[in-house]
Amino acid sequence: MDGHFGGRVFDPANAFPASDALVGRAALKPIGAVLEVAGAASRVMLDPVELDALADSSDAAVAHAGQMGSQVKMRVGGTWLIANVRSLKLDSGDRIMADIDFLGEGDEERLTGKLYKFRRGVTRYPTPGCPIFPVSTPDLKQIYAADDRANIEVGNVYPTKDIRAALYIDAMLGKHFALLGSTGTGKSTAAALILHRICELAPQGHIVMIDPHGEYASAFKTTGALFDVSNLQMPYWLMNFEEHCEVFLTASGGDRQVDADILAKCLLLAKGKNRLAAEIGKLTVDAPVPYLLSDLTQILQLEMGKMDKATDTAPYLRLRSKIDEIKSDPRYAFMFSGMLVADTMTAFLARIFRLPGGGKPISIIDVSGVPSEITSVVVAVLSRMVFDFAIWSRGENKRPVLLVCEEAHRYVPNERNANGSSVGRILSRIAKEGRKYGVSLGLITQRPSDLAEGVLSQCGTILSMRLNNERDQAFVRAAMPEGARGFLDSIPALRNRECIAVGEGVATPVRLLFDGLEETKRPASEDPLFSQLWRETGGEDQMLERTIRRWRSQGK
Repeated sequence: MDGHFGGRVFDPANAFPASDALVGRAALKPIGAVLEVAGAASRVMLDPVELDALADSSDAAVAHAGQMGSQVKMRVGGTWLIANVRSLKLDSGDRIMADIDFLGEGDEERLTGKLYKFRRGVTRYPTPGCPIFPVSTPDLKQIYAADDRANIEVGNVYPTKDIRAALYIDAMLGKHFALLGSTGTGKSTAAALILHRICELAPQGHIVMIDPHGEYASAFKTTGALFDVSNLQMPYWLMNFEEHCEVFLTASGGDRQVDADILAKCLLLAKGKNRLAAEIGKLTVDAPVPYLLSDLTQILQLEMGKMDKATDTAPYLRLRSKIDEIKSDPRYAFMFSGMLVADTMTAFLARIFRLPGGGKPISIIDVSGVPSEITSVVVAVLSRMVFDFAIWSRGENKRPVLLVCEEAHRYVPNERNANGSSVGRILSRIAKEGRKYGVSLGLITQRPSDLAEGVLSQCGTILSMRLNNERDQAFVRAAMPEGARGFLDSIPALRNRECIAVGEGVATPVRLLFDGLEETKRPASEDPLFSQLWRETGGEDQMLERTIRRWRSQGK
């Protein structure tokens, strides 16, 4: 392969005569040359003969040289410039043309020519004609070596089996993170792995995980505090006024505003009966002050008695009817029980936020048993409590909290799927402002394109497993930095347990294979094996009887 640059013939084979003193001479043989440079990217020409010669190398990194998603290097002065291969094309002259994105640079050891002290960003660019070399496994060890910042190791760098991939905890949590991947790619197990590693690093941490399917309780039986409708005991009076409206108001249109005004007035009067109201002074309808539901219905009855016409009483009747319905429904007992009137706010926050954690830094909040009509309200209350706690505890010893939201697209939907619920607003606010107050957000979803506009771009670290939907791929591509485009193109072809990690939490964009997890630490998210389970028979009568009993009693 020959290339013409400024009237001279460029021969990659002789462009960089390797010294006998250089270690790994074969690895330093050029495989191509730079054709043109434009900003953070470049177009290069690769020699197919040289690439074929490398394919049988015992060094996995060298063997993959020139392939999509692989790295190459070029010498600029006394530094090695590292780039990622984004796209490949065969031109009319049987030459391989490649687009590459610059990742960073490292110093060159004078005696060996090896790369060391790799850093993100580029200070000097190559010129056309600059030789291209394959990146070796020792190079990758330098590129992906974790520095002295706090980090967790979660897998191996592709295509190696011994170079560890690390996530920097402070950078990842300080600017939020997102874990994306289609169903069946190993997303839940990857989430459990990351959280287990964080818990091992910080056994006195504060993590709250919203688990909509009851998958994660089995993964954190020994390292977490597990809550569901049987023991959550979340007091209804922790709701702010907006959340009260979502639960108690049934009207729509103009009637809804009328009902809301009445509820605000009566709610304020009911809270005013608590002795805490006198201590607070100026009481607001949003203040988390205990009140009795019976007081609220009694006040509604008294206010209704002041009405002149029967038509004026309709809003009061609607409100009272809804409150009575909730009080009598056993499914709502975890939140609206008469036992939850005492001022248990301190104890509730201590339990949920792990203050102190007692070696179990993560709270798994299983909301699968929560009635679907108020699931979003429960998630909204928990999320808002995290945020409000961070705001009102300023000036105290800092206790940052990580809020992890599985099935995030259900709670922070885009405009097309928006339902006006408070949970979307509070999670969007945490995404935009949370890091100022020490609240970190971890979003886990298989449909990133269904997330609210801008939320994904607020995540400083994105870990994307395989995404099969083109709309999801395009959405993630728009949220990722320019230098990661070469990695993004491989997202549809990732194997299970593989991911592309980019952003603040990694030294440089990386394709990695997550570690396996022990059976006892995995979430209960295995797909049913139809071919096996459909061979089993016997005990159907008893199974149906037990199932129907739980179904009718609405118990798990």
